[in-house]
Amino acid sequence: MKIRDGDAVCLMMSNSPEYPIALLGALEAGAEVTTANPIYTAYELERQIKQAEPKVLLGVPETAPVLKEALRLAKKDIPIIVLKNPDGALPENTISFQELFLADNVDHSVLKEVSRTAEDVALFPYSSGTTGLPKGVELSNRNLVANFVQQDVDTMRVHQETTKSHQDATLGILPFYHSYGLSVVLLHKLSAGLKNVTLPKFQPNTFIDAMKNYKINLLCAAPPLVLFLGSHPGVTGDHLASLKTITCGAAPLPTVDVTKILDKVKHDMDFLQIYGLTEVSPLATCMPPGSKDYSKAGYAVSNTELRVADQDQRVLGPNQLGELHIRGPQVMKGYRNNPEATKAVITEDGWFKTGDLASLDENGIVTINDRLKELIKVKGYQVPPAELENVLKEHPDILDAAVLGIPDSRLGEVPRAFVVLKDGVKIEANAVTSFVSERVAEYKRIRDVVFVDALPKNPSGKILKRVLRDQYC
Repeated sequence: MKIRDGDAVCLMMSNSPEYPIALLGALEAGAEVTTANPIYTAYELERQIKQAEPKVLLGVPETAPVLKEALRLAKKDIPIIVLKNPDGALPENTISFQELFLADNVDHSVLKEVSRTAEDVALFPYSSGTTGLPKGVELSNRNLVANFVQQDVDTMRVHQETTKSHQDATLGILPFYHSYGLSVVLLHKLSAGLKNVTLPKFQPNTFIDAMKNYKINLLCAAPPLVLFLGSHPGVTGDHLASLKTITCGAAPLPTVDVTKILDKVKHDMDFLQIYGLTEVSPLATCMPPGSKDYSKAGYAVSNTELRVADQDQRVLGPNQLGELHIRGPQVMKGYRNNPEATKAVITEDGWFKTGDLASLDENGIVTINDRLKELIKVKGYQVPPAELENVLKEHPDILDAAVLGIPDSRLGEVPRAFVVLKDGVKIEANAVTSFVSERVAEYKRIRDVVFVDALPKNPSGKILKRVLRDQYC
């Protein structure tokens, strides 16, 4: 493959035992790894390929058509490696991952030439940041290792130390392409010696059977998983008999939903809210083991500073609402090839501005109240309105569009589109939703369309989404 120091490799794969092999192998070769959602459309992947400029794509046979089409759209010609199914044919014009790493003629001596430092980029997963389209978040070796160490501090450690006679088991159900699953679940838990049972996708019966059969001790979850465990009648205390700790991140979770799952458990168990962002590798805060306060996001992890500031960047006192800022060794290097976006969120003295509305109490415990940023969280996944707005504006009959997240009892939030049609045009809402659905992943799809004569805007042309929300939501 002729991968050299600093070359990019893109993984577009579901969770599997081969995922860490591909990831760690690429890092060992000196590559910088970017991850992509395996349900992306070619349209979505094209944009990431153009930005990340990978030298190799890794996927599975099912995604091979998307990978090929994305390369065609991006006008790129690079190798595609796939994890071949044991009983399936290798897609045309692809390379077998298994045959590649089992080959006898591999020259391992080239690895001696790899020269990477603590400050070099290891991963650059994509995140929408506080606003706008997805951006590559550059995480250095130092960023990641610092966050691993922060998770291992005695006062924050949520797993039991691995010894000759004991090994905790965790479930790799959160997607590894997302920083929470990638860093916290996969890489950190491997570094700590835990057993990691991978599931390629969420299927209710498979999920609850794995909890029981593999005696899962630690579950790193997002709110939809917790809601499922608490509300699904098929989940019993027997399925959760080995569970000692659940950590929940990606979005706040009401206490009433936590108690539903605790009521099913027949033993004492920790439920700990955590908070983080891709830009901080990703963990920033965690409630300590033993805590019974399920409404808070916790204390800062070790060697991390937190502050809350108003719109004028004045630091606020205890229990005052403002934007949460974070400073520590886990804060990203910056957004890839986007110095303006980096400068907008990282201050000269190293504070990362999260875009989240929060408060700090007298003891330094964080409560996340809302998002200053416009991101929509569907099942815990980020959906940037700007991305959907751009897709909508490609429709030949649409003049202008805005997208907001509206509350949904099952999914957290769902996107609602506000559409201005061109003069003399009349189309149905399903024509709009179908157009978008063909171009984005399932969780990003528009669930509701409101046709309006015009979008409210300020003198500079920025859409006044608060006005839209007040009028229609």
